[in-house]
Amino acid sequence: MPYVNEKNLTDVVLERWKSIPDPRLKQIMQSLIKHLHGFVRDIEPTEAEWATAIDFLTRLGQKSDDKRQEVILFSDVMGVSMLVDAINHRLDSGATPTTVEGPFHIPNSPEVANGGDMAKGAPGIPCFVSGTVRDLDGRPVAGAKLDLWQTDGEGLYEAQRDVAEPWMRGLFHSKADGSYSVRTVAPIGYSIPMDGPVGDLFRHTEISEMRPAHIHFCIEAPGYHRVVTHLFQRGCPYIETDVVYGVKAPLIVDFVEHPPGIAPNGEKVDTKFYTVKYDFVLQPKAQAAAAA
Repeated sequence: MPYVNEKNLTDVVLERWKSIPDPRLKQIMQSLIKHLHGFVRDIEPTEAEWATAIDFLTRLGQKSDDKRQEVILFSDVMGVSMLVDAINHRLDSGATPTTVEGPFHIPNSPEVANGGDMAKGAPGIPCFVSGTVRDLDGRPVAGAKLDLWQTDGEGLYEAQRDVAEPWMRGLFHSKADGSYSVRTVAPIGYSIPMDGPVGDLFRHTEISEMRPAHIHFCIEAPGYHRVVTHLFQRGCPYIETDVVYGVKAPLIVDFVEHPPGIAPNGEKVDTKFYTVKYDFVLQPKAQAAAAA
């Protein structure tokens, strides 16, 4: 084995890490070593700077728990989550675009009846979201599961609230004609969590830490490509500078304001409220595989 020096070290490490039977793992590790060594050679960190980097990565893990994922947040703000999403969801142009899941999704949300209230007294302006789930040919998709989660009207997710029960999330299902209906409250633009290592990093920049107002959706139906996406409020001041790069033009929708009166589901609402209409278009799995 050759003794290492600055010039040959990368080649020596690459040669050692050829000893991997799994071809995919071998490809990943060879590429990681090349790019990581290239990064270090490019910036030439001091030992103190490298220790700071290791400490940052350590604190990312320490800040993560079953309700908050600081590592995902770091991936999001680096644009990596959106790049991975784009690579894995090369869908037909007529299908609803995907975007990042984000760090605040919590599985096993409660079932809510069609038209039911997901907010259940949470602060915010009442908002009624409705539309259909259909396929690329316009046929309704019955029984599609719509998993929703979002901030309340104060910009907080469940993980940021001291609550024992599910908060601002629920599972809905499309009806036989593909229609769905949700009562919630309007989300607002909000800052990513700034009390962790990602926030510490952002305080050294002039990058906006804000996300535009949006509602998260995960739509699943047998035989169709799973879609994780958002609906963004048109006119939100953070649309152009979304900190996680998640905005796509087809996902920007009108939140139509109404005076107090009768809501789309027949309820009498004593305050102003919003309505949102959006049709989700799912792509069959066979077509999704062909597009890839």
